[in-house]
Amino acid sequence: MVKLTPELINQSMQFINPCRERELDLRGYKIPQIENLGATLDQFDTIDLSDNDLRKLDGLPFLPRLKCLLLNNNRILRIGEDLQEMVPNLNSVILSGNNLQEFGDLDPLSQLPNLETLCLLMNPVSTKTNYREYMAWKFPQLRLLDFRKIKQKDRKVAQEFFRSKQGKDMLKEIAKKSKLSAIAVTNEVGSKTVPGGTRVANADDLLRIREAIKRASSLQEVERLSQILQSGRFPDNFSFNSTQNGTSGRNEIPMDIH
Repeated sequence: MVKLTPELINQSMQFINPCRERELDLRGYKIPQIENLGATLDQFDTIDLSDNDLRKLDGLPFLPRLKCLLLNNNRILRIGEDLQEMVPNLNSVILSGNNLQEFGDLDPLSQLPNLETLCLLMNPVSTKTNYREYMAWKFPQLRLLDFRKIKQKDRKVAQEFFRSKQGKDMLKEIAKKSKLSAIAVTNEVGSKTVPGGTRVANADDLLRIREAIKRASSLQEVERLSQILQSGRFPDNFSFNSTQNGTSGRNEIPMDIH
């Protein structure tokens, strides 16, 4: 496995792709997690992370330019909750050949306001009954699913199905599984103490960090706050005072939080 470092990012191939977009090629390094993408300085429309060893789609810094993520042939089974804040203009996500299991696992993607193209081929979730109906209903802005257009008649069929008893029962079951999954994640990232003067962040901590990112006045400040959000470790002595005053918060947020 290769760690995704700023050096690797700077040495990787960068080019203008056939769509006339600036693309960064990070394919095939067996990268285990997304990190340090702030080193791209938000200079890319497309980032290709295919053929790696990612298990979770998270760890993205604030990249408002990014429009397309290529994530084919990883092992992704979970999607982070804050994508819409970090990559607000993302409109294409290709996730073929991953390990997404349940409809509820896809909910964070539905929060992306500009998502129009999504591919989930060769994921267990794409073999579930009423898969296309659910996606047409849950993702009203989606235009292409698995490289097939979602037509207006498809949305009408989906709406009719989820008004029926069978559809309502299906939504209840999805919500039940999502709740159990959320409880498991909460237990995993509770408020227990970890080495190094930090503790695993709870839900309130993460919400405060996200709000601080929105108020951040510099890219350096966003990067530093994003490191905490991505690591899930919240420094015991962290203060929001410097962030709210528009300074970098260098004294309050340690750089080494791993």
